Formats: sequence, structure tokens, C-alpha cells
Amino acid sequence: MNSFTLETISQPRQGCSHGAVRRVKRRLSSFPKLLLLSIVLPLAATSKLDASQEEDAKTVAALDTKYQAAVKANDVTTMDQILADDFVLVTGRGSVFSKADLLDSARKKEVTYERQNEEPGTQKVRVWGDTAVVTALLWIKSVQAGKPADYRLWFSDTYVRTPTGWRYAFGQASLPLPEAESPAKP
Repeated sequence: MNSFTLETISQPRQGCSHGAVRRVKRRLSSFPKLLLLSIVLPLAATSKLDASQEEDAKTVAALDTKYQAAVKANDVTTMDQILADDFVLVTGRGSVFSKADLLDSARKKEVTYERQNEEPGTQKVRVWGDTAVVTALLWIKSVQAGKPADYRLWFSDTYVRTPTGWRYAFGQASLPLPEAESPAKP
């Protein structure tokens, strides 16, 4: 039985050039490096994906908080930058609003907000690739058409990654919670 070692192949056989032997040696010497890279690169890529998902969650969380502040201030410019052009909001009573509806309402200052804030500790962001969903408890204290309102509701806001950044594409809000109900975590 023949044993195959680096020394064996370093002896040129009849009809085999020294150049061919050197090429084989080089390829064999790079094998451990290739093996190491094939193990390390996927691990590095996985870590990068996890970090990216974490970064995306932080980005979307901050963007949603910024959006709530823009609504409170009737800041049409910021709302317009964050909302996707095909945005849709569905309320707990089944009303449906578009981006144009929300911007028009803000422009006319139809609602004056004292509060339009996510309750601390209730915001949860889940990211799946280019889609993120924010769930939080929102406290709204406002006046609309001379009628005061003070209530809390749960919402889910869906964000999508676009070539120009994250955009708020779809929102769904619960009915106002009964005052006696204790808020739960999402």
C-alpha cells in the first residue's frame, strides 16, 4: 500500500515537472486557510446579521417615537417623511385613513394634543428582514371639535425598509381601553 504524503509528491515522477509539484504543494498548503475561512466567515456573517437586526429595531423604535411626537405637534413635514405613500391606518372602530387623510388633519390642526405618548416600557419592536412591527400602549389626551378625550389604546405599526430608509406603512389601533383596565405588556 502506498502512503501519500507531502514528501511523496515532492519527488517528481517520470514525466512530471517540478512546476506541477510546486502548484500541488501550494494548493495543499492553502487548504487549512480555506477550511478556517469556511468556518469563520459564516459565523462572522451571522453575528453581523444579529447586530443589524438589533440596530434595525433601535432605528425603528426611535422612528416610531419620533412619529408619535410629530402627530402630537401636528408636524406635517415629519409625518410626511415617515409615512409611506400608500400608508393605511385602521382604527378599532373600523375607520380607515390614508397618508393624505392624516396629513390633511394635521395641516388643519383638527386635533390638539396634550399627550400623544407611548407609555414607558410598553414598546416592543420585532424585525423580520425588511419589515418591522412596533407594538406599544399609547396614551392620548386631546381635544377634537371641542370635545376632550383622554384614553389609552394598543397599536401595532408596521414599518418597511425602502431604498430611502424605513417607512411607516400600516397601522392598526385597538378600541380605547376601559379606564379601570390595567395595561399589560405586548
